[in-house]
Formats: sequence, C-alpha cells, structure tokens
Amino acid sequence: MPIEKLRWTVLSSLMAALAAVGAYIHIPIGPVPIVLTTLFVLLSGLLLGSRWGLISMSLYLLVGAIGMPVFAGGKGGFAHFFGPTGGYLFGFAFAACLTGFISERSRGLLIWEIFAVMMGSLVIYGLGVPWLKMVTQMSWAKALMVGMVPFLIGDAVKASVAIILSRAVRPILKRQMQPTSL
Repeated sequence: MPIEKLRWTVLSSLMAALAAVGAYIHIPIGPVPIVLTTLFVLLSGLLLGSRWGLISMSLYLLVGAIGMPVFAGGKGGFAHFFGPTGGYLFGFAFAACLTGFISERSRGLLIWEIFAVMMGSLVIYGLGVPWLKMVTQMSWAKALMVGMVPFLIGDAVKASVAIILSRAVRPILKRQMQPTSL
C-alpha cells in the first residue's frame, strides 16, 4: 500500500474513532439525543475531503452496524438504522461527503467553509427529520420540533468549532502529507 493511501486510511479511521467518542458525549432529550458526533462528521469533510470523509463516516456506520458500541450512549447494532435516529446516521456519511466536496473547492475561503458546514448540517437534518417522522408517526411540525429545533444552536457551535479546528489542523496535515524522501 503506498504511504499516501496509508496516511489517508489512518486519518479516516481516526475521524471515525473520534465520531464514536463524540457519541459517548450525549444528552438524551427525546428520541434524538444531543451528541458531539456531528462535530466530527463536519470536521472529517473539511479535513479529509469528499472521498475520504465519506469513507470515514461509512466506516463509523459499519462499525456501529456490526454491533460495536459507537452510537449515542454507547449503543450499536444494525437495528439503529431502522429506529428514530436512522436517518441522522445515514446523513452523517452524506454530510461528510458534501461538506468535503464544497470544502475541496473553497480554496481556503472562510465563507465557502461556512457554506460547506451549513450544507452538511442540512443534509443531516434533511435525512434525519423525515426518517424520524416516518418511524415515529409524528406530524411534520412535531418532527421538526423534536428532531431539529433543539439542535440548531448546538450544531451552529459545533460547525464553528469544526471550521476553527480544520483551519488549525489543515496546514499540519498538508505538511505531513508531503512526500517523504528516504
């Protein structure tokens, strides 16, 4: 395996592990808990780009699907994809991919990175809220009030932190990803 691919694999695995750690930091407020995972979903897109961000969050979902306790509150198993949070879980992979896609084209401009994390967050809500509505048979108004509104301020803070962290870490990663001479 070429060293560059190995580095990207390690970074993707690290982001998946951080997403799992973020799931342990949770506040159960109803069928959808507040978790720190979304910070790492957005950060994986910003740092790893669309391809490796998607791979990273897909790895996180795969590990959870096989039963490892990586979802909110240290839970795991395939059944979580069919519960109230299933849409949000799937949204993580797509959000990392879209955030990365926009970020890759941002040329380092802050406004585009803000747009990237906003779109990534909207993907999570866009898949999570309708799934929550369908699984729980809530009205649209209640699904929005339970599955989106309580999270908006916290997700804005997490998105801001993701941008700050990415802007601090990205130069270090770029130096580390330079080809090494032997």
